[in-house]
Amino acid sequence: MFQHLVLIVSFASLFGCASGNCRSQAQAQVKATSAEGLKMPATTQDKARVYKYDGSLQCGMGKAVSPEDMKKELQGITVFSAVSKPDNLMRTQVCGSPTGKANVFEIDKVQLPEAKKRGFKEWTFD
Repeated sequence: MFQHLVLIVSFASLFGCASGNCRSQAQAQVKATSAEGLKMPATTQDKARVYKYDGSLQCGMGKAVSPEDMKKELQGITVFSAVSKPDNLMRTQVCGSPTGKANVFEIDKVQLPEAKKRGFKEWTFD
């Protein structure tokens, strides 16, 4: 009896959406939203990450610029998030050399050229 129940549940989970109803309903909803001209929320594909090094130096030398302060350089560009991250590149351990910490900003991909004009580079370290 238990084996029959397991078998029925297995088939139901495998073929429950095989008719396409689940997928077609979701696709219809997306098409309807797009057709209505509503602005879709930005997805990860619509975003780009840009960065600038924060100016911090090893042995506590140099003053790091916070993401909040550096964000002012992106005035007029939509910033979704800002964080300080290491670039994870190998560096010599010498006092006064860069730490590799950067301020990384997630922006609208359409505004990437403008951010590059302001001295930011596209983040490729992840």
